[in-house]
Amino acid sequence: MKFLLAIILASGLFAADRPPAVPLVTNDPYFSVWSATDQLNTDVTRHWTGTPHPLTSLVRVDGTTYRLMGGGDRNSQIAPLPQKSVLVAPTQTTYRFEGAGIDVAMVFTTPFLPDNLDVFSWPLTYISWSAVPTDGRDHTVQVYFEASTELAVNTPDQPVAWTRLKSNALRVLRAGTREQPMLQKSGDNLRIDWGYLYAAMIDTSDVTEAANDRSKTREDFTSSGTVTEDAYGEHNPRTRYSPVRNPVLAFSFSLAMGAANSRYVMLAYDDLYSLEYFNRRVRPYWRRNGMEAKELLQNAAVHHNDIIRRCIEFDIKMMADLEREGGRQYAAIAALSYRQAIAAHKLAVDNDGKILFFSKENFSNGSINTVDVFYPSAPLFLYINPKLLRGSVEPILEYAAMPRWPWPYAPHDLGTYPLANGQTYGGGEKSEQNQMPVEESGNMLILIGALAKADGQTDLASKYWPTLTKWAEFLRDKGLDPENQLCTDDFAGHLARNANLSLKAIEGLGAYSMLAEMTGHKAEAEKYRAIAKEYAEKWMGLAADGDHSVLAFGNPGTWSQKYNLVWDKILGLNLFPADVAKREIAFYKTKQNQYGLPLDNRAPYTKLDWLVWTATLADNRADFEALIAPAYKWMNETPTRVPLTDWYMTTDGKQRGFQARSVVGGVFIKMLAH
Repeated sequence: MKFLLAIILASGLFAADRPPAVPLVTNDPYFSVWSATDQLNTDVTRHWTGTPHPLTSLVRVDGTTYRLMGGGDRNSQIAPLPQKSVLVAPTQTTYRFEGAGIDVAMVFTTPFLPDNLDVFSWPLTYISWSAVPTDGRDHTVQVYFEASTELAVNTPDQPVAWTRLKSNALRVLRAGTREQPMLQKSGDNLRIDWGYLYAAMIDTSDVTEAANDRSKTREDFTSSGTVTEDAYGEHNPRTRYSPVRNPVLAFSFSLAMGAANSRYVMLAYDDLYSLEYFNRRVRPYWRRNGMEAKELLQNAAVHHNDIIRRCIEFDIKMMADLEREGGRQYAAIAALSYRQAIAAHKLAVDNDGKILFFSKENFSNGSINTVDVFYPSAPLFLYINPKLLRGSVEPILEYAAMPRWPWPYAPHDLGTYPLANGQTYGGGEKSEQNQMPVEESGNMLILIGALAKADGQTDLASKYWPTLTKWAEFLRDKGLDPENQLCTDDFAGHLARNANLSLKAIEGLGAYSMLAEMTGHKAEAEKYRAIAKEYAEKWMGLAADGDHSVLAFGNPGTWSQKYNLVWDKILGLNLFPADVAKREIAFYKTKQNQYGLPLDNRAPYTKLDWLVWTATLADNRADFEALIAPAYKWMNETPTRVPLTDWYMTTDGKQRGFQARSVVGGVFIKMLAH
């Protein structure tokens, strides 16, 4: 788009940071491709699990070919064009390369525009190229792009088939597995192997396309600047017994000099059916009115210029808002978190038209719509569009109201992604083993209160009031001084008398009181407000340990981040005096390591989401930035090159576990704490 790069650079808000991994194509848990190196042209691009999902781009300048994207295979024999910079904004990643007399910009745009859920849900990313001369001369430039059919398989030995589609004004290539085992697998370390990968360009005379072995398409391009006709029979690019043949969907096209002459490819994935929800298959949101892939691509092409303009405007405004509230380092962390947090979800629609917005618990256990995963990610969705959070919360309420859910507390999850057929974590519906009773009940009450405060609607609370009351009664009886149980930080094991978990219960009771007031349950509002206030007073006595609060009641000399206290401020509950948070922040500043504040005294690891929640307790900008700065330093120096982990060591910066999870949406909590 004209002036795209100039607009980004002129904003002054996209200083070059060094992400651990760079988001490229980030649409949902299956269609998620990243670069895990500083240079886009030094390694193969990868699915968030680390499995190669190769995307490659070459540029031919005056007859000489250079590499822009990809590496680590035969492609590495082609010299890279030196990379000048990488800039990560909320919806866009921009690379710049300079050499051979030109400056090339390559931009990846995933249109996560929250004010238009149709576009937001498109399983599509635009990849664009533009070039300007750096030597005052004109140049002949051709661009090559390929998408490996490995993006459409779980394992490389799965046979694939491809076809070319006829579409008005578009050139379209499609690939998918022969078997199409739709929704047949569930778990964590998996890639999609049903549905179809699409690559498309506007049909112009200089565009050539081919589905062919990658070595053949690259050789043709380097020798002639174009790709040739397909070499395989249309439905036999690879067999199970010949995986050495590497079919790709490839395009070549010319690129005129000038920022106004950008060209783009659309890369999309149509999964046909996205999820199972209580044993019925559900469509992705964008398909809810019968739209097909061909229409998706046509709409994306017709509206391309407007969507790119809106993405740029969105990014500039969001970055300005983030920097105003939390500083430039905070803005950089949030920018890298935006697409990751959303892409760890799938936006679908139930048969009755109800929104389903389900997370995958990436790189932990693969659970779907985990309550203590959408609890930390909730600030992003409360900030950009509460309807999305509602699409996570309401299905849990629906499940908990079913006779099949036997416990007096909230469920942990809806199943294992992509099958949302009932809780699979811990004892599930069969036993109370490894349940999170106080954790999930407090989470749900807090989030339902936050939703009501955000959009002014109380229909969820009214519809499910008996369920909410049951949870409030449970927290009244079990929440102040919790028994030995798991909390969301289950990697640390069971803990009795958990002071931070007690805080969650108290804030949950306060949220229930607020909801009772909003829904006309006056007696319950007064009763539970009084209980919450009483418990807050008791908590301050139980948790007191001089200049800070303890990790667990009765354990002096311990401490932990009290991140759950942040809802006292955000929901305006005012259950605790301000000096509780002030004292905690002063203490935390004495406990920081090189890369941040540990989660508690037991180990030197931290959680990125909770760290930002804790920093948000600060009542002044200086203290907030003092807690954020080490996390920003970690983001730029961690030796672990994976999509943003939320669990890392504050001493050496290495990943402790988890990656590419939705919980990084929690860093947006600062935007709620006005």
